[in-house]
Amino acid sequence: MAFALGLLGVGFRVWLTARDAPLTNSDEATIGLAALHIWRGEDFPVYFYGQHYMGTIEAYLAAPFVGLLGPTTLALRLPTLALFALFLPLMYALVRRVYSPWLATATVGLLALGSDRIVKNQLIAGGGYPETSPMLVALLLGVLAVSRSEKPRPWITGGIGLLGGLIIWNHLLPLPYLAGAALLLIVFARRQLASRAGWTLAGGLLLGASPLIWHDLHNTFSKSFLAVFWHLQTTGTDPSASDRLYGGGLLGVPLGTGLCAPSYCAGWQLWWGPVYAALLVIAAVLAYRSPRTPESGMRLALAVAALITVVSYARNSSAGDSPIESARYLSCLLISTPAWLEPLWRAIAAPVSLSGEPSGVRSVARPNWQRLAAGVPLAAGVAMAVYATAALAVHVPTYTDAAAGQPKVIAALAAHDQTRLYADYWTCNWISYQTGEERICAVVGDDLTEGLNRYHPYWDEVGAAREVTYLAPIGSPLDATLAAAFPDRPMETAANYHLYLPTRPLPDTR
Repeated sequence: MAFALGLLGVGFRVWLTARDAPLTNSDEATIGLAALHIWRGEDFPVYFYGQHYMGTIEAYLAAPFVGLLGPTTLALRLPTLALFALFLPLMYALVRRVYSPWLATATVGLLALGSDRIVKNQLIAGGGYPETSPMLVALLLGVLAVSRSEKPRPWITGGIGLLGGLIIWNHLLPLPYLAGAALLLIVFARRQLASRAGWTLAGGLLLGASPLIWHDLHNTFSKSFLAVFWHLQTTGTDPSASDRLYGGGLLGVPLGTGLCAPSYCAGWQLWWGPVYAALLVIAAVLAYRSPRTPESGMRLALAVAALITVVSYARNSSAGDSPIESARYLSCLLISTPAWLEPLWRAIAAPVSLSGEPSGVRSVARPNWQRLAAGVPLAAGVAMAVYATAALAVHVPTYTDAAAGQPKVIAALAAHDQTRLYADYWTCNWISYQTGEERICAVVGDDLTEGLNRYHPYWDEVGAAREVTYLAPIGSPLDATLAAAFPDRPMETAANYHLYLPTRPLPDTR
């Protein structure tokens, strides 16, 4: 049953990929450009272009596909599809060992569903999300195996270290889960770590984190892992506590756990936030009160790591400023799906054990009120997840139509033989990527000054061109600025863009 449910989940995502859903964007194209440069041997970036954090594992995985299929969205998403297909059996294996086979099956069934926010995290190669979950679950499986064994297992601890190093280089979001894994090793595997297994763990960790170490050795401290981590925790705007609570807990949790329609969460769905937190607290208490075993320790780690993730997100300014899009920062919560599911599962399915019989123990069914109290939120949560998946399926034609407009824009540029252009951030890099850098785009802001150019050589190259085109989404602030700045320029419409074509050398906008 778990295999069949997982196959449905993978099939749904294959269908989405075939329909160009979700729509690609310039963040994904940035990974594509890195993959293109890797394939050509021109560059081997450690981090996402334009910043000093978020590793480029996706770019290295996609590079062979870009070389084989060309600079397409499909080339970027074949690896992410494979990662999701790996994530489901890994989750089944973890939950089966820590909880039960049927809870593992239920977990796979829930993870097979896919809201817009969830599928974006899993399919879009935008840096740091599709690969994090399977790597983290594989690491937790390794920790569990070592914790349950009395003999040193150097090859497993080496793999744990390697995955831990790769995760730390790749993204900062899983740190609560990594901390939980480290504590489990300290509590249950101290003897193994004192042997050769400890050295393989350290060696694997250094190997996995070697890109990060190499980067820090070749840059100033302000660009190092520790400095960037501190900067991300202490900078940003200062939204009110109510905005953080609303965006981080009430709105963020249903979005981040896959219960909402594309870019929208109804007010009636916000009850899930506090219920989710309460279920995690109950799960943590149940795990803490259980006999001290690696399994109960893992249950405690999954519950507490999810709680820390939600609290950390709610403290971040992004939760108050842009809660819809920033809910991607809760992507690791899917790994804790069995943690919140277990208290409900116990109340519905598990009998109550009573002692005192001559034979030792007998069981009685749970009272109906307990089953009802657990069944209502579980049924409502599953129904919302199914609804969110259906809402994404209904929204697919919108993504497909938008994706169909991108080749039209590129064709219009080709028809006028324009190879250098300025545009907004969410346009530029997909043009550069999808044309294999035959057409180079530099980012300008709404005031025509330099915008966020993640790959800065593009800004210099376009600035040195004799002729450039300006491109803006119709009705955008940039479109209004261009219409006022260049009233005599010929203008053409392609898909939902205005192309402002050159007629004479342009002023220096740098």
